[in-house]
Amino acid sequence: MIIIFCLMFNVIPVLGSSLSNQVHQTPAEMFHKPGGAALINCSHSIEGYDRILWYKHSNNKQMQFLGYNDVITGYAEPGLNVKMNGNANKDKICTLTVEDLSVDSSAIYFCAARYHSASY
Repeated sequence: MIIIFCLMFNVIPVLGSSLSNQVHQTPAEMFHKPGGAALINCSHSIEGYDRILWYKHSNNKQMQFLGYNDVITGYAEPGLNVKMNGNANKDKICTLTVEDLSVDSSAIYFCAARYHSASY
């Protein structure tokens, strides 16, 4: 059995403030059999934020960046069994799909909302 715990946090541009109560991730935990897929949803209610970042933290390992969603699509890091889709704007939903689950998939997964400041 594979156990996945889900937590969320914010990338905050202002020191000393917290918007973590405005980032929501579901479900809080799940149990799956090996070989299947797990879907984790993330949304936020922060005006102007337009990125959802995804991370994985396994026992005794560093946190791993899995990829991110923008307002159009998801961008997974190469070589990972994950997919991302959805829209990272306020009150929209992004989904992380962890595919081909194995014992190595057991971890805590995080989503974070972020403001993207690049000018176009």
